[in-house]
Amino acid sequence: MTLAEAGLLVAAGLGAGLVNGIAGGGSLISFPVLMASGQSALVANVTSTVGIWPGYLGGVAGYRSELAGQRDRIRRLVPVSIGGALVGSALLLTTPEDAFAAAAPFLILFACALFALQPVLAARLRSGSDPGSEVRASRPLLAGVFAASVYGAYFGAGLGVVLLAVLGATVVDLLVRLNGLRGVLALIVNSVALVVFVVAAPVAWGAAGVMAGASLLGGYAGARLARRVPSAVLRVVVVCFGVTAALRLLLS
Repeated sequence: MTLAEAGLLVAAGLGAGLVNGIAGGGSLISFPVLMASGQSALVANVTSTVGIWPGYLGGVAGYRSELAGQRDRIRRLVPVSIGGALVGSALLLTTPEDAFAAAAPFLILFACALFALQPVLAARLRSGSDPGSEVRASRPLLAGVFAASVYGAYFGAGLGVVLLAVLGATVVDLLVRLNGLRGVLALIVNSVALVVFVVAAPVAWGAAGVMAGASLLGGYAGARLARRVPSAVLRVVVVCFGVTAALRLLLS
């Protein structure tokens, strides 16, 4: 690994952690960078999950004040997240690499669409939110979190946006508190996937190690910045980055 490649991976880890801390979608940065470094789609996907995992930990730390009073809710949803993550990880490991490579650009475009629409989803959440903690629909909440967890373990990009949409549709609470809960669930999903991938998947350990520390710093900073920094420019950059990567995959 050259110094330039290491620098690019550090930047990718920092950027992915920052984006995940703000709203989710950091894999739209780390996954294309890993593929550009010469990794196959499958190796890039599992290495991205391992390498940016610390960013989710940093994000949860940054949202710790918003998590106050949500212990029962977290306790209820963690088993669902674990189950979905196990299913998603198993699906990834049993998917032929050629099939995953063919699906990768479309998964990236799907994640880009979710990330681009996140402000619309957030506006809808704000319009109906209040400081309470009433659950609108128990079964849809559990089913939605399970489905999001399957997707997140299989292909992590956009997981935070999917989770936030599910929580906003099924739980009445302030958006910033839902964002904190989203961070916890995303950490659980990626933790399960990380354990499975470390044991059974082809991780590029050098690249993952370079990204890890930077993603931890980025995740914490993103959670702090989410309270006061406009994210429109960041959103445009990330979506353009992801679309470009998807088009490159489709044309290659």
